[in-house]
Amino acid sequence: MRHLFVIALFSFTIFGMMGCGTGKNEDVSVECIWDHDYSAFPSIVRYNDAWYVSFREGVSHIFDENGIAAGKTRILRSADCRHWDSVALLSKEGYDLRDPKLSVTADGRLMVIQGGSVYVDKKLRQRIPQVSFSSDGFSFSDPSPVDYPSMDGLAWFWRVTWHEGTGYTVSYGEPGSAGLELLKTSDGLHFEKITDIEPGGFANETTVRFLPDGRMILLIRREEKDKKACIGVSEPPFVDWKLTYLDFQIGGPEMLVLPDGSLIIGGRGYFENGETKTCLWKGNIEGRFELWKTLPSGGDNSYPGFLSEDGELKVVYYSSHELTSPDGRPRAGIYLATIKQKALRGL
Repeated sequence: MRHLFVIALFSFTIFGMMGCGTGKNEDVSVECIWDHDYSAFPSIVRYNDAWYVSFREGVSHIFDENGIAAGKTRILRSADCRHWDSVALLSKEGYDLRDPKLSVTADGRLMVIQGGSVYVDKKLRQRIPQVSFSSDGFSFSDPSPVDYPSMDGLAWFWRVTWHEGTGYTVSYGEPGSAGLELLKTSDGLHFEKITDIEPGGFANETTVRFLPDGRMILLIRREEKDKKACIGVSEPPFVDWKLTYLDFQIGGPEMLVLPDGSLIIGGRGYFENGETKTCLWKGNIEGRFELWKTLPSGGDNSYPGFLSEDGELKVVYYSSHELTSPDGRPRAGIYLATIKQKALRGL
């Protein structure tokens, strides 16, 4: 694809290789905010006048040296978005907690939805989403399984988005499954199905957002056939969907809807030479996008989380392009990029 062939020429590479610290240019600053163990799959939210970042913490992307998958959910808090403290490390015996995504419920609680994977002899046996809550941003409940009667034991609730008192998420299963299920919740624990969505190509990780006119929009990752990402748009009650396929593949999709209805999307960008980078694109609901930013990243990386406030876009993501374990293996850390108002102007 053309945009991947020329990505190195037109991408905006902010810094070269550097220690895990801070780097700046005119429009963007990037800081490594956590570099312990193997940290990945983050999200970010504002809650009670503080910033929160969640991510999976483990020994590697999945398994430790004994073949055990036992990822935990780390939650950081900052009062100034510069100094970060750990306020929680959530775990559950026998489960690999993955992709923890933060949101604020309709009744004002901080919520984290987590994939709950169970492995036996390195083979996946179950996936049961887990949820934790906090009323003060410091004390979190133990991960508990969501209540969804139709769950077959291999479900993954990717990210919950709250809109007008209701939380929405998309559930997906294993390769070969029928497609996606759009779900809703009023309390973050009990979910019910709205409809099926079938983009094909093993559609999986999906971010839900809303357009200024109230329509729902989805950004969908696809992992089979042409692997091109997909955008879905629907009017209430969100049962009839128009699907538009993009020109490129995205891993760990995230999306921001701007006030004029245009979009910034982010995720893992795939290069023709096999490299991956954390990339941001700008475009519209018709599926026309152009590469906007390429953040310092490499190796196992990406899965950004967005937070837009006060004319800035904060992007939390993970990358293993510069950190190493004591034995010399690449190690992933958590990074926070802040894109200034000047760079956002005119999008």
